[in-house]
Amino acid sequence: MAPNDVVLVTGGTGFIGFATLKKALEDGYTVRAAVRSEAKADNLRTNPSIKKYSSKLSFVVVPDILAPHAFDEAVKGVKYILHLASPLTTGISLEDDLNAHVINPAVIGTVSICNSAAKEASVKRIVICSSIVAIVPVESLTGAQAPDHAFRPEERAHDVPGPYPAVIVAYVQSKIAALKEAEAWVEKEKPSFDVIHIHPSFVGGRNDLARNLEELKTGTNFYFLAPVLGQEAATAAGPRVASYVDVDDVAKAHVLSLNEKVAGNQSFMLSGEGEMSWDGAKAIAAKHFPDAVGKVFPNDGESAPFPFSVPADNSKTVETFGKLRTYEETVKAVVGQYIELSQQAA
Repeated sequence: MAPNDVVLVTGGTGFIGFATLKKALEDGYTVRAAVRSEAKADNLRTNPSIKKYSSKLSFVVVPDILAPHAFDEAVKGVKYILHLASPLTTGISLEDDLNAHVINPAVIGTVSICNSAAKEASVKRIVICSSIVAIVPVESLTGAQAPDHAFRPEERAHDVPGPYPAVIVAYVQSKIAALKEAEAWVEKEKPSFDVIHIHPSFVGGRNDLARNLEELKTGTNFYFLAPVLGQEAATAAGPRVASYVDVDDVAKAHVLSLNEKVAGNQSFMLSGEGEMSWDGAKAIAAKHFPDAVGKVFPNDGESAPFPFSVPADNSKTVETFGKLRTYEETVKAVVGQYIELSQQAA
């Protein structure tokens, strides 16, 4: 890494994207963040966890990532791209056109940034945030079929055709389709840069974007917190599987993938090691924060057990990026931040 190397980060206003943007700054990269508006740029500029890196952070406004040539200006002069922008399912229902709102945008955004990068000779590598759902068949993710082996990063899930029984299944297909199209694009175009895909499992951990308790509970962290907060997290409520990874490990994998000693054009799975159960968060909270039980949180919620875990072969991931955090470490981080924000609100 040279002092003037610039990395473009998309999706930096999201949970995983912001953790990755922060990690890139901490590791000494000069970061250009693609955001949808100046207001979103201002929100990042004022975040206390990255204010000290202001001299290494700049912004480019890309109002519509689905517009033709959306990233052409954003990629100019950059050496690396961390592509984490992807459609969310928040506010989308089964009455909406799921192809138009979820699946097609994921594919178009990914191919678009590849096309823009192909016009810019400075680009050497793109790291794309995919998902474990692009590798593990949907039957195993939903608990309908027990897996008979540990899934490897080279495997690919089969397409899930509509109509979709739930919005989250369309999200699964969006990740499958985006990965397939990106790999087909590389095979056809043979660009001068290479591409790495990162496949996280269910992501939780400290969220430095969260300014209050409601923001901390939004998204996947809800499922790590629900038993501690005395709430019920039903399987039908969202994309929950018996497999997790800490957001800081996801950020680390993306940023370390920029090291050119890591071979390009490959995939990495990120799924935490060891046994876990969603209800196990209560024992972890009681162990690390005994004084908060009954005062800050009731610690008596329920999460229905999943019929089986989703085993992943992390050997290449650990060899390349180091050991992954345990479920206990992830829960401790989230619950610890919940207590911090509770004290600030008091």
